[in-house]
Amino acid sequence: MRKAWVVAKREFVARVKTKQFVIATVFFPVLLAGVMVAPILLQGNTRAKWIVVVDAAEGGLGEKVEAALTRATRSGNPDGEHRYVASRVEAVGRLEQVRDSLVALVDRRELGDAGIDGVLLVSDEVLVTDTLHYLGGNVGSPSEMETLTQTVQEAVLTERLMQAGISPAVLMQTVKPIELVTAKVSQGRLTGQSGAASFALAYVMSIVLYVALLIYGVQVMTSTVEEKTNRINEVLVSSLRPFELMLGKVLGVGSVALLQLSIYAGVAYGLTQARGAIAGLAGMSPEAAAAMPIPDIPLGLLIVFLVFFVLGFFFYSAAYAAVGSTCNTVQETQMASFPVTILIVSGLFVMFKLLGEPNGQLAHVLSLVPPLAPFVTPARYSLSPLPLPELLLSVAVTALGVLAMAWVAGRIYRVGILMYGKRATVREIVRWIRAG
Repeated sequence: MRKAWVVAKREFVARVKTKQFVIATVFFPVLLAGVMVAPILLQGNTRAKWIVVVDAAEGGLGEKVEAALTRATRSGNPDGEHRYVASRVEAVGRLEQVRDSLVALVDRRELGDAGIDGVLLVSDEVLVTDTLHYLGGNVGSPSEMETLTQTVQEAVLTERLMQAGISPAVLMQTVKPIELVTAKVSQGRLTGQSGAASFALAYVMSIVLYVALLIYGVQVMTSTVEEKTNRINEVLVSSLRPFELMLGKVLGVGSVALLQLSIYAGVAYGLTQARGAIAGLAGMSPEAAAAMPIPDIPLGLLIVFLVFFVLGFFFYSAAYAAVGSTCNTVQETQMASFPVTILIVSGLFVMFKLLGEPNGQLAHVLSLVPPLAPFVTPARYSLSPLPLPELLLSVAVTALGVLAMAWVAGRIYRVGILMYGKRATVREIVRWIRAG
């Protein structure tokens, strides 16, 4: 084992000292901080849009539209921050003239506070054609246009009901949509985390694991092929056993991956704990920041994720090392590693399938399948923490799977790294395992 640690140290130091590692280790946390903090900063500094209602309607439709825009808030709370600043200009019989004069003012960048954000043309035609015209500088934003449409639609519907002799207040109260506010319950207690945040957390963890396995697992495989091509293996196996060489590579690259991932996880954990302070700096209330779907990362979940990351990495890295030992060039590994890559992709897809039923029978079974457990168990734990016996059983079974994969990969590796020429066939690989 001492020689394996020497190889692991060499692999670790060689990768940590590269510029790519330093850049990725620094850049990704900065990007992560930007992604998590930007929504809070943007929400806290978004100004109200100034919209002028050009009222060419004979009745009171224009006034109702102006009132609907004035009432609209970003949070839906009547006392919240206003979404629009609305003003109305009467234009009965002179719609085009008023429209053209106002369009010239739709330029906040050049005119500053004297400019407006948009012009909404209101006429009685909307009651028949269901069409309103909005002229503005932000019409390319689907979310902004959808919000504006929903805001104005209420006023148009109210006018239609009044003309039909139906009480708008009674009907609106009857058909008012409900809002489903979700809250996560864990072990009989409310966690304060919403359903959207739980889903986001499971999603992000699975994607991080998927990307890390592909990137660092392939590094183990390509390193094996390169040393085999350069005949360095012949020198190395003269002083240490092939299994020690493979184990050293997996431990070295795995330590790099774990170090980098720990830095990322630590930054994410710190940001989620400090989002209340960040919201305060942005001028938002802590309640508004807590309502955003930025998940809190419990320490227990962080530990579970890192444990299964290590187990999953050792499992797939051993498989990638075995694949690399059977190939003679990096190009050959692209096809030879396809079965291992399919297993990783399958784990990601299975995780998405189980998000709707994290405690179902299928989820229980797949948590005990070593190739899939690194994806399934952390995702299940983020949605609904598992009982300790079930969690420990999943860890134990996955660890046994890692040992089994290391045993198989070691037998392939000890023969493959000294075989040159054509790529080994499946029958030859099976023979190596039996003869090992």
